[in-house]
Amino acid sequence: MLFVRTWETVSWQSNLNIYIYIYIYIYIHQISLLHCYRFPGFCYPSGPSNLEKPSAPLESSSESEEEEEQSERRPESDTDLPSEYWQIQKLVKYLKVGDQTATVLTLCAIMDFNLMQETCQLAIRDVGGLEVLINLLDTDEVQCKIGSLKILRKISHNVHIRRAIVDMGGLQSIMKNLDSPVKDLKALDAETIANVARFRRARRTVRQYGGIKKLVKLLDCVPNLANLTAEQEKDVEVARCGTLALWSCSKSTNNKEAIRKAGGVFMLGRLLKSPHENMLIPVVGTLQECASEEKYRIAIQTEGMIKDLVKNLSRDNDELQMHCANAIFKCAQDKQTRYLVRQYKGLQPLVSLLSKAHNKQLLAAATGAIWKCSISVENVTKFQEYKALETLLRLLTDQPEEVLVNVVGAVGEFAQIPDNKATIRNCGGIRSLVNLLTGTNQALLVNVTKAVGACATDMDNMIIIDKLDGVRLVWSLLKNPCADVQSSAAWALCQCIENAKDAGEMVRSLVGGLELIVNLLKSTNNEVLASICAAIAKIARNEENLAVLTDHGVVQLLTKLTNTTDDRLRRHLAEAVGHCCMWGSNRASFGDAGAVAPLVHYLKSKDKAVHKTTAMALYQLSRDPNNCITMHDRGVVKVSRCAV
Repeated sequence: MLFVRTWETVSWQSNLNIYIYIYIYIYIHQISLLHCYRFPGFCYPSGPSNLEKPSAPLESSSESEEEEEQSERRPESDTDLPSEYWQIQKLVKYLKVGDQTATVLTLCAIMDFNLMQETCQLAIRDVGGLEVLINLLDTDEVQCKIGSLKILRKISHNVHIRRAIVDMGGLQSIMKNLDSPVKDLKALDAETIANVARFRRARRTVRQYGGIKKLVKLLDCVPNLANLTAEQEKDVEVARCGTLALWSCSKSTNNKEAIRKAGGVFMLGRLLKSPHENMLIPVVGTLQECASEEKYRIAIQTEGMIKDLVKNLSRDNDELQMHCANAIFKCAQDKQTRYLVRQYKGLQPLVSLLSKAHNKQLLAAATGAIWKCSISVENVTKFQEYKALETLLRLLTDQPEEVLVNVVGAVGEFAQIPDNKATIRNCGGIRSLVNLLTGTNQALLVNVTKAVGACATDMDNMIIIDKLDGVRLVWSLLKNPCADVQSSAAWALCQCIENAKDAGEMVRSLVGGLELIVNLLKSTNNEVLASICAAIAKIARNEENLAVLTDHGVVQLLTKLTNTTDDRLRRHLAEAVGHCCMWGSNRASFGDAGAVAPLVHYLKSKDKAVHKTTAMALYQLSRDPNNCITMHDRGVVKVSRCAV
């Protein structure tokens, strides 16, 4: 429990001793503390007064994990501690016994040290300085509050310090001052929260004690006027610091919703029009963090923020460009956003960012935005004008996995256009893609298999894929424990089998491959099942391979799936059943296993593609008399007329 600070009980003799010590300290170190640090209510010589810029919040957006623990780098013995450690400890002791003036002087003296140094930070904590600094926030002396916050703002960069602040209830004391009419105090409060709220428990505390609403209120300013008054400049600085705090807090899903409900989207949209980059960086950083939520993506689009994001892509600031590209990356999942990016001429700036390959974070953001924007064919056409594909293909080697995932994703979308398949081949892209099939990153494998499958629809590309042993590598990914990798690999195999020169022989050459693909019919994931059924439909066109599938029990496993209500699975399952009827007594086996009646019910689906494959399957099954009886009993004639 923190003590309640009162100055009346301090003797004049104690204050005199503190004054003597402080002034000796100033004399020895030849400093002018009052020249370097200002507090309201005092007369000072002229000197710099701008608030120090805090570092940006951590980039990772993970609410599921606590902040990574860091070990303290402490000397082996007290004799190894630098003199600053003991000097700070002595100054902190004076904070507990001095009057208002002595307290301010002591705070100034402490700030003369390099508080970004871990030794200095731990010196304050070890002697109980955190309790004193937090206690000063509950006093009525604005000068002391500001001095305390200037120290807390710096030392809270230390992970152990910020955890200690939360444990002591310091965040609650900090947030109380967000309602203060003193703008310098509010700005320092928000900056300190930005540092402390870098782990989950702190972010939750901010929300639970009403901090989100208070921080959103700080954003109320007019940031884009040509000439600001002194008071307006202070308002803008308060808003900037408030945005920094929201940026840290926005790494929590619950906080994102709290920011939205507090009207934060509108406020951030207004600040997005600011001409100042130091304001734009935390604003866009917060928006790109929140854009992982669909409600935010819709709001960003409807509030007209895409235009401002595109505009800021052209600013000569790598960090700002990175956050803008990341925001577009997340928002471009929506078709309308992809259209707006093209309409506001944002595609060319995204391609130009690829030239900054030395900045891997910026490169990852730019390639991610290009990937999502290229989902729209109209955007791919524009990208082709800027030679984006050729540049992307050069990035398929010697890049971090985060970049490769996005580059390969974009190449896969570009490959949907026939002309681009030849470009990928001519630029050596097929070999690069096949080489990536041996990786372990699941997101990368999903995108690589999709890209290989798209390229395999070109016969010349398929020849190269086969020569490079690409089909075997794709097939081996069916063993991957990730369902997404399994399904994307199976879809790629469909294209490879369909376009291979001798598909039957190619499939038979894969030892254990057919048994593996049949066993995947036991999966519980509908996307895996749909892709495997599609692959079986391709494989079953070869009589010898169909015989092997039958021996592995494909009929029984397909029949067990026929009661599904998933139309995507129904479509490919019916196709697989139809092709598997072509061998031996499989038609009768399907009937005996009970596959016919559920298939008749598929004709009631609203999906025309399901009707098409189901009709083909029923036609094959009807060549067995017993199956015809079952179909008739199930009203196949009436259902067929309705489907037509």
